[in-house]
Amino acid sequence: MLDRKPVHVAMFSGGAASAYVAYQMVQAHGKENCILFFTNTLWEDDDNYRFMDEVSDYIGLEITERIDGRTPEEVFYDYRFLGNSRLAKCSEELKVYQTIVFLEELRDQHNLEPILYFGIGPHESHRADNLKEFYSHRPLEPIETRFPMIETFREDIDAKGIIEGEWGIKLPRMYEMGFSHANCGGRCVRGGYQHYAQLYKIWPDRYALQEEMEENFRKNFEKNVSILKKDGGPFTLREYREQMDREGIEKFLKTKDETVPCVCSFS
Repeated sequence: MLDRKPVHVAMFSGGAASAYVAYQMVQAHGKENCILFFTNTLWEDDDNYRFMDEVSDYIGLEITERIDGRTPEEVFYDYRFLGNSRLAKCSEELKVYQTIVFLEELRDQHNLEPILYFGIGPHESHRADNLKEFYSHRPLEPIETRFPMIETFREDIDAKGIIEGEWGIKLPRMYEMGFSHANCGGRCVRGGYQHYAQLYKIWPDRYALQEEMEENFRKNFEKNVSILKKDGGPFTLREYREQMDREGIEKFLKTKDETVPCVCSFS
């Protein structure tokens, strides 16, 4: 480890905070010592790709992308397990595993020692602790993690305002549509009631795709499972849609979700 050259890796989710952290990382360490890293689930919203490309151009660093090749739905079928707010194998397989393999390749094939940068803010410090713990044990050797939004910057940074106002780059459209994060084009299985109400309101076609996926999985494996839960048991997206249609969607848009996006989101 001592003779490896350090390389600074921005874990780029396509969100504002991870974009801002990536920019600051390049300013501090130089493009030649940095990597802009993105793992693609193949479910991302098209406008996320636009944003990422514009950020890449602004920073002057090409995106290094890894793709498993499967969608989250295909991962659910492979494991015979439907992802939900408590356990999302899609994130583990399509994001985490791809990241670990890439980091070990940097060490083994290029003699580089990766240092990871995440766009996680002070209000999510528990997620920083979890990531720090994970990367100290999961790889073959511990990997250093850095959280500039918590550890470095002295005041709260308005990353969204800086990106739009100073960089002149429009944020991913899912932010202005009211989504709290832009994972998987709104089809994130870790979203809760509010998230799926938002999806149904903004993109009923995408909600329908998710509902169809859930119904097909239930029939295929003959399992009474669902993405959402109610009173400790399954609550299907079809049941939820019917309830929203009956009672009006507005009250569900006000329900605050307790769930947070998994390691997919570093924004």
